Amino acid sequence: MTFRTGKTVTALLSTLALLVAASPARANTLNQNVSWTIDRANTTTKYGIVAYGDSIYAGYNGSTINAAKYSAPTVDAEYLSALWGTDLVSVRRAKSGAVASDVYNSKIVGEKSYMQAASTRVVTFEMCGNDGLQARSSFKGQSGTCNYGVLTTAENNCKTYVAAAMDFINANAYAGTKLKVISNLHYPGFNADNVLSGCTDATTGAKVNMRDTFLPVLARMNWNMCATALQKGFQCVDNFAQYMGSDYDSNGDGLVDSEALKYVAGETQASYVARITGTLRSTLRDANTHFVSSSSSYDYIQSDDTHPTYSGGTVTAGLFGGTTGSGAPRYPTITGGKNPIWNQYGHERMGWGLSFFDPPSPF
Repeated sequence: MTFRTGKTVTALLSTLALLVAASPARANTLNQNVSWTIDRANTTTKYGIVAYGDSIYAGYNGSTINAAKYSAPTVDAEYLSALWGTDLVSVRRAKSGAVASDVYNSKIVGEKSYMQAASTRVVTFEMCGNDGLQARSSFKGQSGTCNYGVLTTAENNCKTYVAAAMDFINANAYAGTKLKVISNLHYPGFNADNVLSGCTDATTGAKVNMRDTFLPVLARMNWNMCATALQKGFQCVDNFAQYMGSDYDSNGDGLVDSEALKYVAGETQASYVARITGTLRSTLRDANTHFVSSSSSYDYIQSDDTHPTYSGGTVTAGLFGGTTGSGAPRYPTITGGKNPIWNQYGHERMGWGLSFFDPPSPF
């Protein structure tokens, strides 16, 4: 391939950027692979965290040529490095725009060699976000009688490929792997979805509220991720609870909202969905304004109303290839299991969620 400079490249990048921006629900299935090493002073011992997923783990930021350096898995690598006193390699094999079947086939199965490396100690994955986004986009475009089948299909596909991914990782990850963990889904566009549909329900003859329609579907998908994890020896990071619930008790029930919303091991799907969509529904907040106290909040979602915010700059990852690099830890010492910005950005919060399950030792 011949690369051109000047206006030709500028026009190409502008066109690609417009295509991505014009179709956020059907993203560009762009490989955004990154290998970044947290390089500590006075050690050469090195272990790895391998992360598979879509645009969330990729650290997608709207660009076709770069991504967040510190997306959630690399944030966790920094926690692991501080905990173990070793170098940590964060390997992110991600594909922005990929639905669950594509993450499974092209990344988890197609790039299994990364989880098989002898340095691997943590394997994590996330998927299903694009299944949900595409189903939501399809539903929002409907007129006439509402077809809920697109939502059911997304839910079923998520269930199928989450289980398949866990089975494959269990069978193929390096025997010395200490932690296997899935991240579930936040609800992007929570406030924006509080509108009526263009279609009408076959039973009532009335338009339906988009958010009320989508929330139970998302809840069932998230319950399935965590319940399946419990069955198959994985941990589950409840990003929905961490993003959508405030870090204080907003309803006076004696529980911090982000804790009260968490999946409870052994809870039935019906009970969980009722809790999220009914009992604790009033505590849900759009993650664009994540309250860390009753008077202080941070923005967890970028301007596209979908992808998590981040700190720490970007790396090349996308149209022109991936990045392999290293750098000193931002926080060589982490006190109390939380870095100073753990609750200020979406990726920092997700990375802290991953770190919650970090094994005390790589051995």
